[in-house]
Amino acid sequence: MPLYKIINFSPQTQIYIWKIDEPYAQLRKEVPLNERNEVRLNGMKSELHRRGFLSVRKILQEVGYSDFDLTYDAFGKPHLKDGRHLSITHSHEFSAVIFSDQNIGIDMEKQRDKIVILDYKFAEFEMTWLNKNASDYIRKLTVVWGVKEAIFKIRNEAGISFNDHIFVQPFEMQDLQTNVILDFNGMKRTFSVYFEEMENFTLVYVLEK
Repeated sequence: MPLYKIINFSPQTQIYIWKIDEPYAQLRKEVPLNERNEVRLNGMKSELHRRGFLSVRKILQEVGYSDFDLTYDAFGKPHLKDGRHLSITHSHEFSAVIFSDQNIGIDMEKQRDKIVILDYKFAEFEMTWLNKNASDYIRKLTVVWGVKEAIFKIRNEAGISFNDHIFVQPFEMQDLQTNVILDFNGMKRTFSVYFEEMENFTLVYVLEK
């Protein structure tokens, strides 16, 4: 299908969201891949993952790029050959790419009850202000997880711990934004967080202040 949504955050930063309802065969026919990514695609066992991978390339096509403009560094972080920043995410039937003139991170997560089983593994600090009994606990926890995934995509450094180094500041769901602090290796930085929900999914994107 065409793009699900475009968010023009600023003249320098745009987010493109794709709802993946095309069959794999159609996506494969419409998306040319470089040799390395042909190998990557063929190695994916899940068709859902393969469709997500190809839908990201459909977004690239929408903005005038192709798979041949995309490279990955040794840590798996994507880069565009023209030097513009991007960050990629896909989750079940959605994929999204954020493009910007500055370093950015994006994540999209399906809201699922089972996240509460894992909260102690990634949200120790946030548990000091989150209310486990609140009706929006799962929604907030999904935002927290997405923020930390997005920060990791920005920094992408070995040793960063979601619990020990990334601290999401208190927010309410209606705020649609908050801040997050990364305190790692003697470096302390604050990032602006923006989030929204669509069809039981949570989209989070993060920009350095």
